[in-house]
Amino acid sequence: MLKEFKEFAMRGNVVDMAVGIIIGGAFGSIVTTLVAQVLMPPLGLLIGGVDFTNLYIVLKEGVKAKAPYAALADATAAGAVTINYGLFLNSVISFLIMAFAVFLLVKAINMLRREEKPQATAPTTKECPYCLSTVPLKALRCPHCTSELGK
Repeated sequence: MLKEFKEFAMRGNVVDMAVGIIIGGAFGSIVTTLVAQVLMPPLGLLIGGVDFTNLYIVLKEGVKAKAPYAALADATAAGAVTINYGLFLNSVISFLIMAFAVFLLVKAINMLRREEKPQATAPTTKECPYCLSTVPLKALRCPHCTSELGK
């Protein structure tokens, strides 16, 4: 059983999949950082200085401190129950960027996999005008009807 598992784990597809998952996880953290630290601050500035991570709705005030809270971190520290739709928006934007990047990657791989159309090759045979059989291009006489074909 151990031998079978080793053979399964060492197959090319399983190893490729494992590498893909590891790289995908690292790429996911890069995209998350890109969204949170690069894209969302200017977008928040454009819509009036709103920080998307601090967009939330308080469902129940915290025990340690009462609402209003200046930031989501304050609400969480107070023990408030919140719906964090700003974080959800960040996640949706991260997903869209990730999906677009994967789309571009798959598209590039598919372009590389496409087989080039074979180019037309010069003919190597011709047709005898008398008996209509196929003869080599360099033949001066038809092997079937013995007619002269010319040069």
